[in-house]
Amino acid sequence: MDEYTFSPIGVAHSANRYKFEAARQGVYSCNTGRIELFPGSGYEPALEDLSGFERIWVLFVFHLNRNWKPKVSPPLVGNKRRIGLFATRSPHRPNPIGMSCVELEKIEGLALHIRNHDLLDGTPVLDLKPYIPCADSFPDSKAGWRDRVRDTEIPVEFTTETARKMAFLYEISGLDLMNFCRVQLAHEPASNRRKRVGELPGGEYEIGCRTWKALYRIEKKGVVVFDLRSNYTAEELKEGAPDRYNDKAFHRRFREVFG
Repeated sequence: MDEYTFSPIGVAHSANRYKFEAARQGVYSCNTGRIELFPGSGYEPALEDLSGFERIWVLFVFHLNRNWKPKVSPPLVGNKRRIGLFATRSPHRPNPIGMSCVELEKIEGLALHIRNHDLLDGTPVLDLKPYIPCADSFPDSKAGWRDRVRDTEIPVEFTTETARKMAFLYEISGLDLMNFCRVQLAHEPASNRRKRVGELPGGEYEIGCRTWKALYRIEKKGVVVFDLRSNYTAEELKEGAPDRYNDKAFHRRFREVFG
């Protein structure tokens, strides 16, 4: 069998940089992003007529995955059982190709502005195709093992002060911790499998995202996120201290406002 080599046509830009920040499915997310096609390849006329479509398919590379697994544990089943890879959308694939249906907001030159996506910053984009409802939607189709699994997505709520803190952080840094918490805590919120969850005294929990941590409780009605804190100490935030992740200015501004 012949081998085939593909070159990216562009790259995705997103506030989400790491695997643990990606939505399980883009349709469940609530974010924005941008796909920049590379100049000098004649893509401008290829984009003509695409702006009339509300949604598009994006074919891309799972660039942060270097291995594949024949069986995986999707979030819906947790550790209860392992599912054959080709019956899932896991990124751990022999050919690390992903596809995502995203909302197309507008096209400006070679830039496609998108929303409700699961792409990470720097994701190589291989191709774009229009989403055609009459051809791409079959809501009555059988869905294999998913039909036998009850989707136990847990509501995630935020206290007023926590929502204010997260909105401030998003405004100054672009880091959307509300979306992160909704994605990570909607399934198995007490599990530290594939996420930085720690149990605190009194039955409370914390989850880490980059250099921040969100504190939450698991109640009958769902998860309640009740605080957002910096992971840096006061000593680490002193002027002149090493800044490995180039984010300490955000933490200093956060502490100036919220203490």
